[in-house]
Order: sequence, then structure tokens, then C-alpha cells
Amino acid sequence: MIKNIVVIGAGTMGNGIAHTFAQSGFKVNLVDVSREALDRGIKTITTNLDRIIAKGNLTEEQKTETLGNISTFTELKEAAGSADLIVEAATENQDLKLKIFGQMDEFAPADCILATNTSSISITKIAAATKRADKVIGMHFMNPVPIMKLVEIIKGYSTSKETFDAIYEMSKTLGKVPVEVNDYPGFVANRILMPMINESIETLYNGVAGVEEIDTVMKLGMAHPMGPLQLADFIGLDICLAILNVMYDGFKNPKYAPNPLLVNMVMAGKLGVKSGEGFYDYSESKKAEKVSKMFLK
Repeated sequence: MIKNIVVIGAGTMGNGIAHTFAQSGFKVNLVDVSREALDRGIKTITTNLDRIIAKGNLTEEQKTETLGNISTFTELKEAAGSADLIVEAATENQDLKLKIFGQMDEFAPADCILATNTSSISITKIAAATKRADKVIGMHFMNPVPIMKLVEIIKGYSTSKETFDAIYEMSKTLGKVPVEVNDYPGFVANRILMPMINESIETLYNGVAGVEEIDTVMKLGMAHPMGPLQLADFIGLDICLAILNVMYDGFKNPKYAPNPLLVNMVMAGKLGVKSGEGFYDYSESKKAEKVSKMFLK
């Protein structure tokens, strides 16, 4: 049975994953390289729990219990000793993930399952950094993790049926809807989403329409909850670029090549919400209410 969880990374996805497991009654060791990052992660979890309480979907006692289920560590070796499952949620960087998985393999118990929250990188390649490829699997949560129901469960070439079944069924106990996906670049969610975002940037780049106009068409015409350019800002333009590069490298198909505007924006540090500016200006509000001045007519 899976009881003790380790989550690596206290950023947006990591703290959301830790929150979700802890609120479902699992014991969670949250790991990051600095105490400051861990403190920010716990603060975010606390704020999000307060929002759930305000909506009447959680009690103060449940909040206290959830936070009590989370312990923080700056050393994976100390956190992983009794882990049944480790979920890696570090930056979408292949070399970093391979390094972390080597450490996970070294420090985790022999029967521990090693999962990655990667949104695009090959599970088979990540598994090759370990000596337990049969116990390596992808768990791609959606952001914001405590709210979004979907989890893509991705099998690598050597992932065992026992590992897949354990993670598939456990995902249901988190209140999620697991979907089985095979190991190809971008999986399902990003293989469909990222070309749409890239094409939206291409549409802007070619002067077909402006930022607000493109987003409005997709919101009102296609019933999307937010436009693709706003969504790109929310995800992070650097993350979008990284995923597109993985897909382009994996398929060698020019339709996945990142638009030059996206590349330039990332090089200029215009990453979206987290940097304060992307296609929209977030200096006064985290909502996409003001188009970035570089795109004003």
C-alpha cells in the first residue's frame, strides 16, 4: 500500500501535488534545495486551503490536519528513507530530471515507485537513469493541482503492470480522474495544447489580430475558459518553449517548431504571470486585464 509520499520541488506544481496528497490523508515529505523555497511552498498551500475554507468546502480542523501531514526537507536522502512513492516536480529540464532520478533511485527503498510530473519528457529516458525502470512512471498533474481533476498516467517502455495499476488506482483516492497515456513527446495534453498556443502566437506574429482579439475569439467562439495567449502566460512562456522544443526534437516535425516571437520573449525575460509581463501586463493585477505595451496598436 502507498502511504508515505515524497514530493520533490516546492514550486507551483510541487506544492499543489503535496497539498493534494496531504489533504487526502497521505503523509508527505516536501523537498526543495532551500528553506526559503519550502517556506514559500507551505505559505501557498496555507493560502489555498484558506480559499477552500472560504468556499465552505473545508473546515479549520481539516486545514490543520492537512498541514500536519506535510514535513519539509532540504535533503532528499533524509526525506526518502521510508517512501512508498516519490513524485518529482522539478523544472522541466531533462538533464536536471535525470540527475534527480539517479538520486531518487539511490536513496529510495527498493520497492518505492518513482514518478515524474514531466509534461513532455520521455518516461523511458528518465527511467534509464535508474536501476528500477519497471517502477518508473509519469504522473502529469494539471495546474492548479488541487482543483484540476485530470492526471495523465504515462507508461514508459519498461513500466510494469503492477506499477501502472498501483498509481492508476491511487490517483482515484486523490479525487482525480486518471487517463492512461503512452510515452510519446508531449503525451496527449501538451501534444494538442502546445501547437494551439504556438499557432496563436503565429497568428499574432503575422498581424492577423491582436492579443485580446485572438483570446476573445477562442473564449467566445470555442468556449475556452481563457484564451490561448492568456493561458500561455499562466503556464509560463519558458515552459511552453521547453515543451515545444522537446516535441520538435522528438518528432522532427516543423509544425512543432516554436514561433520566433515566443523565443524572443523568453530570451527577454517576458515569461508571463511569474515575471510580471508576457502577452499581458501583470504589474497591477494577476488577471489578464491589460495587454502588454509591446502589443498595443
